[in-house]
Amino acid sequence: MVKSNKNKKSEVLSILKQALKVNRKPFPWVKAFSAGLAASLPVIIGLLFGSLEYGLIAGLGGFTYLYVFDIPYAQRAKKIFFVVLGMTLVTILGTLAAPYPLAVAILMGVIGATVIFIFGSLRIAGPSAIFFVLVFAMVSGMPVNPELAPLRAALVFLGASLSWVIAMIGWLFDPYGAEETVVKRVYIELANLIDSIGTNNFNTSRHNMMSVLREADETLTKGYISWRETDLFKRLYLLNQHANKIFIYITEHFIDTQEKLPQELGQTVRELANSFDKKNKIVYEKIPQPSEMDEAVSQLFAKIYDADAIMNEPTTRINQVIQTSKLSLKTIFGGAFDKNSIVFITALRFGLITTIAAIIAFEFELTRSYWVPLSCVAVMSGATIVATHHRAIQRGIGTVIGIIIASLVLTMEPSGYIIALIILILTFITELFIVKNYGLAALFFTPNALLMAESTSVGSFSFSYFASSRIIDVIIGSVIGLIGVWLIGRKSASSRIPHFIGKTIRSQTQLLLVLFSEQEKGFNVRKSKELRKMRINLTNLKTLYNTASGEIPIQRETLDYYWNIVFSIEHLAYLLEESSKMERRPILSDKVLAQLLYACEMMANPAGLKRPSSKKIIPKIEGYPSINKELEDLQKAIYR
Repeated sequence: MVKSNKNKKSEVLSILKQALKVNRKPFPWVKAFSAGLAASLPVIIGLLFGSLEYGLIAGLGGFTYLYVFDIPYAQRAKKIFFVVLGMTLVTILGTLAAPYPLAVAILMGVIGATVIFIFGSLRIAGPSAIFFVLVFAMVSGMPVNPELAPLRAALVFLGASLSWVIAMIGWLFDPYGAEETVVKRVYIELANLIDSIGTNNFNTSRHNMMSVLREADETLTKGYISWRETDLFKRLYLLNQHANKIFIYITEHFIDTQEKLPQELGQTVRELANSFDKKNKIVYEKIPQPSEMDEAVSQLFAKIYDADAIMNEPTTRINQVIQTSKLSLKTIFGGAFDKNSIVFITALRFGLITTIAAIIAFEFELTRSYWVPLSCVAVMSGATIVATHHRAIQRGIGTVIGIIIASLVLTMEPSGYIIALIILILTFITELFIVKNYGLAALFFTPNALLMAESTSVGSFSFSYFASSRIIDVIIGSVIGLIGVWLIGRKSASSRIPHFIGKTIRSQTQLLLVLFSEQEKGFNVRKSKELRKMRINLTNLKTLYNTASGEIPIQRETLDYYWNIVFSIEHLAYLLEESSKMERRPILSDKVLAQLLYACEMMANPAGLKRPSSKKIIPKIEGYPSINKELEDLQKAIYR
């Protein structure tokens, strides 16, 4: 009992310590200033036209810029455009539902659940549902007048469209910044992988390399525009494809070696990576090869120098046809819309708890009652149970201190352009510190939200009354969020991992059958349902595992066991996908295929049903030793 109490105390202290931890990420100066500009410019324009109220409403659309991240401009343009439409839609709904508290509560939950599901399914980085719910809540708290829905929606649309323009300005100066950055990272990780060969860090480096290759594939796919194929984009695409080939070569020839490779290999690749900073003028110091080396190392040097050739090929010789393969929205949403999908479960939980929080706030007739569900939403925005506790602590401390800052601001009774300047400064500081700690950002987001709420809401309250109400709202909302997540989702992720492990292995088995058996003429495995299914299952499994790692209490031994399996499954998925790009593959006999399918099915059974079994022989696939090796590693991980 004493030991149990000590463990609980230690766990609480650990959560508190992590919640107060300040990250070492660099300050995003440009993004922070752009966010401040996006939030304040609509207010300034409104003042120029003689209406602070209209400017503040349009300023709500400025929250759109907070969804801007370092992604390809082709993807950013679409993402931010749909955020613009979303902000406009929630403005209409908030205005029309304002007379009906129950409708506001239900819609708040529906909006939150919908955005969580979409962002989770598409794996979109950003603040997810919080600002959609915030805009809806603040609009519903304005003077009740459903006839103003078109006007308010138009104002928010204009403010949000201005954010879109600011978000896209960088395209004029650096149209492929995100793509160049990720390809550079690919070659840095490749250098680290080469340096790790023959050491205990090889498996870790191999996993990091595979992860960044996947990220680069996704980034280049999302940045590809079929009607605008530029020289630079083709080079980046070819460099990434070549890095994939070098990675496969390394896994096939050096995975079991105990000797380190010549350091000149890693140095050469690192020089290649650093040359990306010189933009299109690729110049780097060539590292001389060692005088003595075996055939495998010599071939690796040759492949690395081929990357240099790709960088410096004349434009006329870069005629590679770019072939991208991405899942349709129907497939992605269909895969996430599953009773065992953590994305679907999280969205349902989010919507239900948000609605309950809103109903409680309305029933008790709390001042500015929408702050209760808003605090609930902010707390639940943590990706895991641990992150939810962090958010609750950060939100509580940040809000209390933020209200003190707000009191200083509001005692000055700002008006006109001073309000716009304060919004710019507070938004700028919020975005500057959000990468460091959510609590630090809350110090400045709170007075910003209070200033906008006071200017767009009904009623006239003394600040002390308003501030004390806000503190009560935050406490109530945070507690509801914590209780809801604790009761509904405490072990929802970890309990589903075995099911998805079995499901993912079976989808990989189906893809193996398609890859190495005879198919009809014209069959394209890159567009097959088997490949799509494996991708979806793998995404769900990784999301599930990451969520489970943040549950309380954390089951470390179980998660360690699952990690080795997930690690092998992810590597196998990468190898199978790379194999699908090959035009010629061996066709295995029915006997070999049957043996292979039987071995894989026996792996899926104990993983999915936790049933012990004995190891089976993995038949050889000629020309694909890395797939054989990964299947054997997966079997060892399951039966260990």
